[in-house]
Amino acid sequence: MYKIVKPIFFTMDPETAHHRVTGGLRTFTKIWGAKSLLKSLYTIDNPRLEREVFGLKFKNPVGLAAGFDKNAEYIEEMTGLGFGFIEIGTVTPRPQPGNDKPRMFRLVEDEALINRMGFNNQGADVAAGRLKQLKNRENLIIGGNIGKNKTTPNEEAVHDYTYCFNTLFEYVDYFVVNVSSPNTPGLRDLQEKEPLKKILNTLQDLNHAKYIQRPILLKIAPDLTDSQLDDIVEIVSETKIAGVIATNTTISREGLVSDPILVKETGGVSGKPLTKRSTEVIRYLADRSNRSFPIIGVGGIHSAEDAREKLEAGASLVQVYTGFIYEGPALINKICRGLLK
Repeated sequence: MYKIVKPIFFTMDPETAHHRVTGGLRTFTKIWGAKSLLKSLYTIDNPRLEREVFGLKFKNPVGLAAGFDKNAEYIEEMTGLGFGFIEIGTVTPRPQPGNDKPRMFRLVEDEALINRMGFNNQGADVAAGRLKQLKNRENLIIGGNIGKNKTTPNEEAVHDYTYCFNTLFEYVDYFVVNVSSPNTPGLRDLQEKEPLKKILNTLQDLNHAKYIQRPILLKIAPDLTDSQLDDIVEIVSETKIAGVIATNTTISREGLVSDPILVKETGGVSGKPLTKRSTEVIRYLADRSNRSFPIIGVGGIHSAEDAREKLEAGASLVQVYTGFIYEGPALINKICRGLLK
């Protein structure tokens, strides 16, 4: 079915297509029996797929990466497509429109996307309000990916992260600190050792003061050097956060074969060009840390084999986004079936 409608959606601007697809899915699921139909088509319930990672039990290891459902609008609909967990965001304290449009581009020949969205979202309070209203949270793991507002100076960024942490704390199962998006000016500077430790230690102090602790993960860029990855391993050990998500989008344009004009658009590249590098980062972190912390692998997963490679490299869970757009909703089912084999 997706092969039939995909060419239609690919004639649209990517952002427009995204809203059409998610809006259409929401409308469809309101029809009597539609949710059961989707579950029968896409969801695989098998105890062999279950994973327990950083104290949480996942019904399967395939999650939806942050960026797809920025404002916690489509959690129930996406769960019906078979995802084992959903990560919302990136969420910032205050609403912000993001960068000027157009800000997302398809590199069809590369099966990739370039995006420079710029953390467009409706703010932490709106996201928390939607999560509060969710009717069915049974077996549903939700992550909260948090960032800083564009206008917040880096030296004050810790306040934005703490605001999001406190606002979403009651409604998410784990947190992801995003300092690796290339689309907010200066954000990646927060990956440097000292500012990063300040943010993570502050969040951990808040975490330990709560009645229950939430796992805190760090999402890193694929463009880090081995020396910087060594720092990440050290920082995870020192701050005792729960783990790492590897990786965010890349600023590299190496090997791209799509329209040279599109390739020159600023923003982060996701999809197949990232497959190899994200797996390399996962393997490096796993080896250097002696697999002492969990890793969620993301970047260029378009098949069950791609997912298996990341798991074998050292990931405990995986996430998809661009592969989901190119391959369609059956991708989650295919990955789960492939892992069962």
